[in-house]
Formats: sequence, C-alpha cells, structure tokens
Amino acid sequence: MAKKLAGKMKLQIPAGQANPSPPVGPALGQRGINIMEFCKAFNAKTQEMEQGAPCPTEITYYQDKSFTMDIKTPPASYFLKKAAKLKSGANTPGRETVGTVTAAQVKEIAEAKMKDLNANDVESAMQIILGSARSMGIEVK
Repeated sequence: MAKKLAGKMKLQIPAGQANPSPPVGPALGQRGINIMEFCKAFNAKTQEMEQGAPCPTEITYYQDKSFTMDIKTPPASYFLKKAAKLKSGANTPGRETVGTVTAAQVKEIAEAKMKDLNANDVESAMQIILGSARSMGIEVK
C-alpha cells in the first residue's frame, strides 16, 4: 500500500548547515516531521556541496510522519555573484552594471545548473544564465 501524502513544502537551507533553530525547526515541527532526522539527512546529502551555499529543497511529507526531500542546485544568482565577486546585484538593472563575468564562467555555471534548468543543451542553459546575469546588472565579456 502506498503512503498517504500529507503535503509538500519548499525551504531554502544553506548546504550542510541545517539545524533545529528557526526557520527550519518550526516549519518542520508544525507539520509533524522529525526535525533531527531531517537535519541529519540533509547535512549528509549536502556534505559534498560548498558549505553555506543556499539549497532550494522540496520536502514531501506523509501522514505516517515520514518524508522525502529533493535538493536542487544553488540558484544561478548565487553562482553569478560568486563569479563576479559581488555582495548583491544592481539596484537598477539595465541602467547600471555592478560586475562582469566571462563567457567561460557562464558556461561553467550553466553546466553546474544543467540538471535543474529547463534546457536541452549547454548553449540554451547558457542563455538562461545570461538572462539572470542581465537582470542582476552583471555584464558578460
């Protein structure tokens, strides 16, 4: 017999840094998910990732208090800011440029994000990353 679905939720948690404190603990606790079990499983799965990188995570929880999680790659904006050595994007994108990245860096980001992007090849993935860079005020050279 299949498990009965209770719901889904999305959280963005730093890689390897899940702990029972807010915002993770209360969000999981009110849905009846074992917080420590989740934190240990999440930290184990994100062990090989860069520590502190924000990981969008979709948690599916069931009525028997079990759960599954789907951990995605960090957002393109995180990789772009890191490549351009920026703290944040432009206040008025399109009018101001706050940093630059090379085409090689864009290709590297596209390859890292490939499994989470809606693209068939690396070139179309690069176009998606270029759009994100443009919307942040980052120029590509």
